Amino acid sequence: MPFVHIELLEGRTPEQLEAMMKEVTDAVHKTSGAPKENIHVIINEMKKGTYGNNGAWK
Repeated sequence: MPFVHIELLEGRTPEQLEAMMKEVTDAVHKTSGAPKENIHVIINEMKKGTYGNNGAWK
């Protein structure tokens, strides 16, 4: 039962997130053989200003 965690900065539409979940599910199914109904995709949207890179806010 694969679990895929994706961390993103907020700002995408529900349609974009749904399309991402579908594409990721398809890729995991294709490469692992796991049944699609057993693949879980968890998207965590981070608020802007709560993420930094190289010591600077993003």
